[in-house]
Parts: sequence; C-alpha cells; structure tokens
Amino acid sequence: MTLNELLDTVPAYAKDLKLNLSSLLQQQELSEQQIWGTVAASAIASRNPQILEAALAEAATHLSPQVLEAAKSAAAVMGMNNIYYRFQHLAKNPKYATLPARLRMNVLRTHGVDPADFELWCTAVSAINGCGACVDSHEQVLRNKGVTEESILAAVRLASVIHGLATVFDTEAVVPSQSVTA
Repeated sequence: MTLNELLDTVPAYAKDLKLNLSSLLQQQELSEQQIWGTVAASAIASRNPQILEAALAEAATHLSPQVLEAAKSAAAVMGMNNIYYRFQHLAKNPKYATLPARLRMNVLRTHGVDPADFELWCTAVSAINGCGACVDSHEQVLRNKGVTEESILAAVRLASVIHGLATVFDTEAVVPSQSVTA
C-alpha cells in the first residue's frame, strides 16, 4: 500500500494528521533528503507496521539506498541510546553518568551522509522516544552546525505527525472506528 493509499484510510477523527502530513511533506524548511529521512526514521521509531511499510516504500523513491540506510541507522542507534541515556537522566543515582556506556555507536561517525541530516533524524527519533538528554545533545549539535531552529522544529513536527498516525493505525487495528474516513 502506498503512503497516499494508507492516508486515504485515515478515520475522520484523525483528519488533522492526514492534512498535516500532506503539508509537512512540502515544507520549505527542510530539503527533500531531510524530509524523507525524517519520515523513514520516524516511521521506524513509531513501530506501526502499516506506517512503516508505506513510509519506507515512499522514502525509497526519494532517497538513495545509502541515505535510506543512514536514516534506518539513525533510528536503530537512537532506539538503543534513548533508552540508555533516558535511564541515566531519570535515575537519581549520579554515579550512572560517570560510568562508561560500553555500547557501540560507530554509525554516529560512519553513516556516510550529511552529518546535519543524520543529526536531524537522531533528534526526531529522540523526540518520539522521549529522551530529553538525547534531544538536547543532538539539537545542540545541529545548531552548532548552523541548522536553524525552524528547520529543527520542522523535522520534529514531521516526526510528531508520523507518530500520531502510527498511534491511529495501532488503535484502529484493535478497535476499528465506526466513522467514515477523512
């Protein structure tokens, strides 16, 4: 199923998400690579099979295989890091922050794409996963690389809509809506 076909199945109660995604896919604050890398990484982080399948298929038509692989890598490494660093942040024991992570994160240096794009995808995934420490860290790196707050927020806005749609499709899989689609 294509992304547009999937969006055609969005129930009326989630019409805003459908409309938001349509406009966000055309926003000027992000390049096409940044948009579709964010879509791919956010779909992975959101974990809904329907969104994941449609978003990755559509992203593959806008991104090179290397860039799509990097977006997937951003989602994978942040899936790990967000748990680890969120635990450090939430635990009251300050010793955890002094201990080495002992987690391989080579992809942070070897992804092979524009570093700002990779950081943008890491930020979007970290926002979905609710890791404040990672959001702060990656947002600071992005600003140090000259990425504007408007561009950062544009990626997070896109991630929020992808996540919202995943929530809708998860809900509809359990309790289908009786309403007409939007």
